[in-house]
Amino acid sequence: MTSTFTENTESTSGSAVEAVRMGVFVPSTKAQWSGHTDPREVVSFGVRAERTGFDSLWATDSLLTPRLEALTVLAALAAVTGRVTLGTGALLPALRTPVQAAQTIASVDLLSGGRLVLGVGAGFPGRFGQPVYAMAGTPWPRRFRRLDETVELWRRLWSGEGPVSYHGEVLHFDDIAPGTRAFRPGGPPVWLGGATPAALARTGRLYDGWMPYPPDPADFGTGLAAIRTAAGEAGRGDAPITPALFVNTLITDAADGGRAALDSYARANYGLPVEEMETIQAVAAGTPEAVVEKLGRYVAEGARHLILRIAVLDIPAQTAQMDRLAALRPALNALLADVRGVPDAAGVRPDTAGVRRR
Repeated sequence: MTSTFTENTESTSGSAVEAVRMGVFVPSTKAQWSGHTDPREVVSFGVRAERTGFDSLWATDSLLTPRLEALTVLAALAAVTGRVTLGTGALLPALRTPVQAAQTIASVDLLSGGRLVLGVGAGFPGRFGQPVYAMAGTPWPRRFRRLDETVELWRRLWSGEGPVSYHGEVLHFDDIAPGTRAFRPGGPPVWLGGATPAALARTGRLYDGWMPYPPDPADFGTGLAAIRTAAGEAGRGDAPITPALFVNTLITDAADGGRAALDSYARANYGLPVEEMETIQAVAAGTPEAVVEKLGRYVAEGARHLILRIAVLDIPAQTAQMDRLAALRPALNALLADVRGVPDAAGVRPDTAGVRRR
């Protein structure tokens, strides 16, 4: 049995032609602001992204560095946008109590008219993970089981029925009063951000989408195949599971291919030099042609929703980058049509010689 992977799990576009969907992270972390930035410009950035044609807006989640809280940002964006998907990339449920988080998430889903998608994760070993759990007062051991049980509990609470009792291996609740019913039956789609073998298996069994950031595009295809197998074995062969990609992006004509700018971005956001960031996360940088070539390799491996984190450090520069990135969509859709061996929406079979699968 083969599972169904779709770029439209979070949407009901009804389009007969498959297309690459493009999202962008709003600059919700203070490291991405210049000294004079009014934080409300983050919301204006999201409004412009929707007008520019992006399909989704995303917010990050952590307690380690100053930022606007993810669900708060998405609630603000819900009030001023009307079409785009609103997503977390990735929410750390362990930072919140499960029942209260279910209510907050359902509220944002309702206020957005059902446009919310939850990318979730359990954190990483080392300085990006354990300290955050300690701040939240959440035990680090069994974090993956805690995450899966939290999502399972959320889905029950989002039905609005109750009282709800839940007893897993980690979470235990008795007689929770009926919760806030989400906009959609079952609540918003939940995507997992992990790429370990265990995470791939859990994605296939339990989740609605996958949002990794592998530095090597080939690993995206390998992971997608593993998810497909796990979904079939779990009896979810027909379940739509969105294959998304988190990727740092920068369009530049600089002679160094943007290395200096990428290094400044990596150090400000992750406390890492660019060389180390590139071993952990997907990066597409350089001329427009180079960025299309790199993103195209992920599309060839099955990515259908590209979630772009713009690798510059002030909002005006990010806005300029956003406009340039939006202009790449026709080339990416042409590549997708070529990969699928079908004409594009105009019935033309494209020439994508400059972008190849490796």
